[in-house]
Amino acid sequence: MFAELFITMKVIDHIRQANGTLVSFEILPPLKGKTISSIYEHLDPLMEFKPSFVNVTYHRSETMFKKKPDGTFEKVEVRKRPGTVGICAAIMAHYQVDAVPHLICGGFAKRETEDALIDLHFLGIDNVLVLRGDAAKNESSFEPEADGHRYAIDLLKQVCCLNNGVYLEEDIKNGSKTNFCIGVAGYPEKHFEAPNLHTDLLFLKAKVDAGAEYITTQMFFDNQKYFEFVKTCRDLDIQVPIIPGLKPITNKKQLSMLPKVFHVDLPTDLSREIMKCRNDEEVEQVGTEWMIQQSKELKQAGVPVLHYYTLGKPKVIWNTVKAVL
Repeated sequence: MFAELFITMKVIDHIRQANGTLVSFEILPPLKGKTISSIYEHLDPLMEFKPSFVNVTYHRSETMFKKKPDGTFEKVEVRKRPGTVGICAAIMAHYQVDAVPHLICGGFAKRETEDALIDLHFLGIDNVLVLRGDAAKNESSFEPEADGHRYAIDLLKQVCCLNNGVYLEEDIKNGSKTNFCIGVAGYPEKHFEAPNLHTDLLFLKAKVDAGAEYITTQMFFDNQKYFEFVKTCRDLDIQVPIIPGLKPITNKKQLSMLPKVFHVDLPTDLSREIMKCRNDEEVEQVGTEWMIQQSKELKQAGVPVLHYYTLGKPKVIWNTVKAVL
């Protein structure tokens, strides 16, 4: 079994045992129809930097209407990027690097969540990042599945219950205990649904108090916002490690797309330089240099991990990490 080939570790233990700032990556599952080789091609060059762990995102199914031969339409559920659990197992076996699957509320009933957690436990995957997830594309706001979780904290509590051997079936006595290290998301510029940052941080503190062991942030492009976020968290007695999430800008469309989709601001200096670019190749150069400078400043400040959202841009990430380490 692959778990016997190397000693798996929890994210929190990687951080506690580190002598300096660690590096980690986040990847998307390939589109349905592609093979695991696309993941290896993506990660192979990045393994030079000995990442402590690799996150694998989870994507809920989408509702589509397919036209039938008789001209009517059939409603079908399609998951375009399946395979998160299998990819995590493959990464651990292939690279002997810990994998962190994302676990989301959307698209899961509680019993399906429990079964997924059991699968992960059996595979020796003891790290999860717990998220609410996005609303379905056909919904204006997030709606949980029937008998699913509406909030990430409720999903987190279910994982904690399994860690204590408490299953949904009440007749299971002395159930086997899982051993998940649970991470949660943090938003330096606040979650877009929160009325203000203070309220958002109170929700975050509730997750930490309920059992979250570390926080990974949404992308940001102004380090000062991260530093202020960490300070405010500490003032509220949120003491767990806070990992900065970093993403490169590689095309001009992102100037409007990132604020719209991810609700983040771009610094004036960055947007001004991107607007000067004549093509996306020049934008990529500007975005890479900006992320290098971000990374160097964060590392100098002693952040626990530099977490890079690779999202199909391994070359940009490679160039950044090579310049920073």
